[in-house]
Formats: sequence, C-alpha cells, structure tokens
Amino acid sequence: MRKDKASQVALMGMMCALSIAISFIEGLIPQFIPIAGMKPGFSNIVTMFGATTLGAPYALGIVLFKAAFALITRGTTAFFMSLCGGLLSCLVLILLLKINSSKIGYIGIGVLCAVFHNIGQFIVAVIILGKAVLPLGWMLIITGMTFGMITGTIFGITFPRLQKTITAFRKNAERGRS
Repeated sequence: MRKDKASQVALMGMMCALSIAISFIEGLIPQFIPIAGMKPGFSNIVTMFGATTLGAPYALGIVLFKAAFALITRGTTAFFMSLCGGLLSCLVLILLLKINSSKIGYIGIGVLCAVFHNIGQFIVAVIILGKAVLPLGWMLIITGMTFGMITGTIFGITFPRLQKTITAFRKNAERGRS
C-alpha cells in the first residue's frame, strides 16, 4: 500500500513537471492574439489526464502547482489569473467527468474547460483593471472555444497512449513491491 502511494506521488510529480514544461514552451510561442499572456493552454491536457486517471484531488493539485509556478516565474497577477482560471476550469472538468462525459466527448470537455478557464481569468482581469477589459470578453470566449477544440482533440489522441504508459508505470511499481 505504501509503495502504491509512492508511485502515485511520483506520477503526480511527473505530471506537474510536464504541465509546467508545456506551459513554459507555450510562453515561447509568438503571440498571435493581442492579449498579454494569452496562451493556447496545452498544459491543461495534463490536468485533464490527471483528473481522468488519478482523480479530482490530483487534478486540483496540478492546478495549484501550475499557479505556484506562475507566481514564481511571472508574478502575482499571473498567479491569480492561473489560479482562478485553473480552478474554475478544473471544477467544470470534475463535474463533466461525474456526469456522462462520453456524450460531450473530449472536444466538448476541452472547449468547456477552456472557456471557463478564460472566464476565471477574465473575472480577475476585471477586478484588477476594471471595466476597461470588458470589450475583450468576446475574444476570450472565441479563443477559448478554438483552443479548447485543439486541446480536446490532442487529449483524445494522446489519452489512450498515456493510459498505456500509466499502466506500464503501475506494473513496474507493483514489481518493485514483490
């Protein structure tokens, strides 16, 4: 039992590292959208995987880890944007997984999570900057839908492969117990 917990902690550590690596790489992509800090959100694939594989507490842990990383590397505003967007998106993800998510599909989940992530960030932006950012709301919805479709598609393609990797990881952990 103890080694199983250790393997879950190791897996969680790998997912957190992967999410911040993807987030960092996204920061290197030139911005095509004229909103400061706007990124595609591909690191949310890791959160989706964490929620479907390990469960809600692990997904929330990944969100908190990414927010802490944003605080360390980009400051307080980035922290609150990441935290609020990530938490709202993760809560939607958890709710969608509790209901019959097969009807929605990975693309639908990706779109809803991305849109709610942007809504969470938009709320923080309104609190910090005031009504001046209100005209950008429509752009956040459109980009959330667009990147959500891409993220959901990537997740749908990679999820079966990632599940095989996790199964192999767990088998190796079990062999270590013997």
